[in-house]
Amino acid sequence: MERPCLFGRDCAAAGKNIWPALRVLLPVGLVRSMRPLAYSYCTNRALGIQFSCCSLPPRAGSPSTLLPYSRPPSLWTIAKPARLSLPPSQPAMDGFGDSDKCASGSTSSLSAGSSCQDSQGSYSLYATFTTIAAMPLLYFFIVPWFWRAIGSALGWYLKRKTEGRRAQLLEIMNEDERRFAESGQERKKSVTDEEWESIETPAGSADNGGKAAQEWDGIVGFFHPFCNAGGGGERVLWAAIRATQQKWPKAKCIVYTGDHEVNKEAILSRVEVLQFLYLSTRHWVLASTWPHFTLAGQSLGSIIMAWDAFSLLTPDIFVDTMGYAFALGLCRWLFHTMPTGAYVHYPTISTDMLDSLNPHSAVGSQGVNAGQGVGARGRAKKLYWELFAKIYCRMGATIDVVMTNSTWTQNHVQKLWGPLRNTRRNGRPNNAVAVVYPPVAVRELEQEVEVSVDSESRREKALVYIAQFRPEKNHQLIIQAFAEFVKSGSDVAKGATLVLIGSVRDDSDSKRVYQLRLLVNELHIKDRVEFHLDAPWPRILEWLRKASVGVNGMWNEHFGIGVVEYQAAGLISVVHDSGGPKLDIVTEIDGEPTGFHATTSTEFAEGFRKALSHPNPLAIRQRARKSAKRFTEEEFAKKWVDQMEKLVALC
Repeated sequence: MERPCLFGRDCAAAGKNIWPALRVLLPVGLVRSMRPLAYSYCTNRALGIQFSCCSLPPRAGSPSTLLPYSRPPSLWTIAKPARLSLPPSQPAMDGFGDSDKCASGSTSSLSAGSSCQDSQGSYSLYATFTTIAAMPLLYFFIVPWFWRAIGSALGWYLKRKTEGRRAQLLEIMNEDERRFAESGQERKKSVTDEEWESIETPAGSADNGGKAAQEWDGIVGFFHPFCNAGGGGERVLWAAIRATQQKWPKAKCIVYTGDHEVNKEAILSRVEVLQFLYLSTRHWVLASTWPHFTLAGQSLGSIIMAWDAFSLLTPDIFVDTMGYAFALGLCRWLFHTMPTGAYVHYPTISTDMLDSLNPHSAVGSQGVNAGQGVGARGRAKKLYWELFAKIYCRMGATIDVVMTNSTWTQNHVQKLWGPLRNTRRNGRPNNAVAVVYPPVAVRELEQEVEVSVDSESRREKALVYIAQFRPEKNHQLIIQAFAEFVKSGSDVAKGATLVLIGSVRDDSDSKRVYQLRLLVNELHIKDRVEFHLDAPWPRILEWLRKASVGVNGMWNEHFGIGVVEYQAAGLISVVHDSGGPKLDIVTEIDGEPTGFHATTSTEFAEGFRKALSHPNPLAIRQRARKSAKRFTEEEFAKKWVDQMEKLVALC
């Protein structure tokens, strides 16, 4: 007498009906495979295996030869079916498929039937291992889809949340434009604004009734938490906003910043209509907030700050101009279709940084972390940097348009982000990493500093180094090189002086200046070296007019705005043989040099000698000034608009 099945029919019939569905459903994934797996328990019961999910206590009065009752087996138990062990009086149960033939024999042929039953029991093994094999599908498809769905839901929430602020902001900016037009004011132009005419192209008509490119009226959000730093990054920001408004007059530009005291009136002298949205979470990206694991901490802080920005307003185009790649990664996760752009001044981590940890590598003696990859702590730091670099690469791969400030930065960004940017994402073209040189005050220096035969007679044997007193600026190398130059005893070294001009940010910089003064005393060149701390711009201009040589000692300077200013002022540059100064700035013009490169103190000393003893210094100064014209604001604007057009086309 057979025991009833929990499914309301005998187990043999259940096995016959369930197995075709089992083969279809199992590859779908783990969740859908669990139900067919339960039916396979019944199949085991039909095959005569001792374990069964359908096993019930024997009914009253049933033959004692029935199999004893047992609990439903575990998955592991099902995967290891026991051989059938029945007394001679127990009739074999009907199976499915070919098992009917096996069950039709007498009990004397039980051993032969066992092999057939074992083959049918292998279906349980197939079900189990197919379920396990479906787990990668769950990991690679189901989990990513679920993760993207969460991001989309949060992005939708932020858009709905900021709709009111967006409408209010557009109304305010439109009112500012109307007032500007009614007042009859004209755009404030400098003497060089004729060159902007190539950017201010007239608005044409679009095909198929669409908007012309110049009529685009969306919102561009510039992510720049530090607006009052006063460096080259801020000059890039204002020049980028101005170029964007010149090309798309109806576009609205907003700046996400943490500087609540930013002087909007001074900025509006360069741009027409601008709005600031103030962030309250900027302290999360300060190095002082993360004394340990600073790279990871600041990257996490940029994510928090970006969420703060999107909670204020969600733009149509999001552009980062300070190098926060993780903020752009958050933008892509929240808003899959929002165009994103990045202007990278320097990569957060580079292959040179990783190589510098190894004291035996080619760059193992360069940088502030030189040779620190030895020992247990050094290996842990290297592992941490390598893991961070992999995550950083994935963030950069999500950006639609990437601009860098130099060829050096471009090469490193391509090494890090390039492999993951070689594929198309969401049907969008994969734009190449473009070099867009930052704008430098070349025009102002050309007006302030004369380069002529008359000015040549007023030049002194002065070598000027303009840089903040930070460790990476390598003032110690320049002082040692100058000491070697002075001690060489050559005629050109007589009367030469070294002038160090730079700002002091904090106590650590003050201590560094004190150590440099001690070094000058030890090298016995105290009377040949001058320090000018926090010098105002008029004092700097004075030294640019009368100095002969401009010096830069930083290893792998990402661009080198100070070197461009040397060239614009007509100084002969002696720079480190690396980074932007080597690849982009101090290069040949018309087949002739514009300066000299060096790496060691001896090479720098030789560079000083060549610069001060050049047979035709005026010619090399004029070539240097010609070279500097590549880095004007107008040249920056043209290249910036070329890249922004790609983002506008994605809207």
